[in-house]
Amino acid sequence: MSDIHGLATRALRVLDPEDAHSWAIRGLKLGLGPRAPVDDPILACQIAGLTLPNPVGLAPGFDKNGEVFGPMLRAGFGFAECGTVTPLPQVGNPRPRLFRLTEDQAVINRMGFNNQGLEAFASRLARRGHGVVGANLGANKDSEDRLADYTTGLRRLWGMASYFTINISSPNTPGLRALQTTAALDELLGRLIGTAQSLPAGVAAPMFLKVAPDLDDTEVDAIVEVVARHGLAGIIVANTTLDRPSLQSAHSDEAGGLSGAPLFAPSTTILRRFSAATAGRFLLIGVGGIGSGADAYAKIRAGACAVQLYSALAFEGPGLVTRIKRDLVLRLRADGFRSVSEAIGAE
Repeated sequence: MSDIHGLATRALRVLDPEDAHSWAIRGLKLGLGPRAPVDDPILACQIAGLTLPNPVGLAPGFDKNGEVFGPMLRAGFGFAECGTVTPLPQVGNPRPRLFRLTEDQAVINRMGFNNQGLEAFASRLARRGHGVVGANLGANKDSEDRLADYTTGLRRLWGMASYFTINISSPNTPGLRALQTTAALDELLGRLIGTAQSLPAGVAAPMFLKVAPDLDDTEVDAIVEVVARHGLAGIIVANTTLDRPSLQSAHSDEAGGLSGAPLFAPSTTILRRFSAATAGRFLLIGVGGIGSGADAYAKIRAGACAVQLYSALAFEGPGLVTRIKRDLVLRLRADGFRSVSEAIGAE
């Protein structure tokens, strides 16, 4: 079956990237995805009260509308994050808006939070079975009150999602990253915590903040203090970047957020900064450029308790997650660790 999945991945790479993604979703809904073997116990971990079979998660953007989190969990991901979802459906930016940079093993997207809206998302998440599934919350482009969009999403999905991610760092919704400033972030998180406290008790729904990689040290320190003050579970580091390192692809000048291999080094650098600033006060999840077990291990050693990936799937297919976990097990044991948690921040 791995040969078949590899062949399908290569076939999809000849299509327009967005069309290829649509076909991949259709195939997964038909049950054509891989089924991973049981994880090695060394990979099991606890994150903000959530029990994971392994620390390798699916980043949002792949399953925008909550259609295939089940198949992706069966493919071997320890958890899956769906979205970004906005209260109202929106079509996003005009096509083309997704670009495959094969020479750089990278992707540029300017999707613009295209999704079917909160009601369609909730109807699927309500049928969730076993496994940890997170909801990535965003704001509509034309919203008159973007802060209210986040509380609306939290309220509607309360009790359905295993955890929530507050996405204020996409570069493709004009003005959204301004919510990372201290005053705006303080107001947003205050409203979210207040909303959570007004909802039915007994629901374990940790909240994470997703930040951009394009932050300086002063901004990192300020964000950490606001997150700590409001008692969020942690920070996800980091979203796509507007920077353009040395790239070879003809699509390198396209507008949008860059993800994939070129993001690994800068996103790991900013992860280290956050790790130093948090001083263990809350959790960090590492995202950006992960395409191998070595990459995942480096993020964990830099301070991440778990990692997420998406862009590398466009080049390697869903079987990549099994290869990453196999290599991660070898690296943990080679360095004498008995669990993932022992390796967090070991560098």
